[in-house]
Amino acid sequence: MSKNEFIVLTTEDVPGSKISKVLGLVKGSTVRSRNFARDIGAGLKTLVGGEIKTYTAMANDARDEALNRMINEAISKGANAVIGMRFSTSMIMQGASEMVAFGTAVVLK
Repeated sequence: MSKNEFIVLTTEDVPGSKISKVLGLVKGSTVRSRNFARDIGAGLKTLVGGEIKTYTAMANDARDEALNRMINEAISKGANAVIGMRFSTSMIMQGASEMVAFGTAVVLK
């Protein structure tokens, strides 16, 4: 099964499909840290306001990586979908945070 055919939903069921097997919790995470060059640009941006695009890109990359790792774990368990998917983030240390994607791996009929 390719990742393009894999279903990831935040809902607890899949319209038009039946869950034939629940395989359990799957997760993917990544820890990202800021870098000095980004911090200088971000510091200047805080003076004038607006979106800090380098941090937005960093957060998007972290979400994508966590999601891909979660999907890979689900596929390795034999799942063809993940339901109840969520993202969570936490600060690990000053300047570094973890992004986690998690949900329930299932097999759909």
